[in-house]
Amino acid sequence: MKLNFDITVEQLREMLESGENINLLDVRNPSEYADDNLGGILIPLGELPDNLEEIEHLKGEHIYIHCRSGARSAQAKEILISEGYTNVHNVLGGIVAYRELD
Repeated sequence: MKLNFDITVEQLREMLESGENINLLDVRNPSEYADDNLGGILIPLGELPDNLEEIEHLKGEHIYIHCRSGARSAQAKEILISEGYTNVHNVLGGIVAYRELD
């Protein structure tokens, strides 16, 4: 079983539209989140290492991380992996690519 694989925005949309309950982590800034969000848990990348307790209950579950374009979420994925999280997935292209699906 492959752990910590990345997913496409198409795969994310499919999961969201199916009504599947997913653990979505948004690592953008609060202003970006206020402008447009997919309903994920907001923990800005810079605050993530000091706020891991907010997602401690998700350790071992699949966590999908997104940001604006995929760069910050890739960094967040590495932080979580280094802290012992498994099944951590970066959403490639971020919300920019997600919104381009429309």
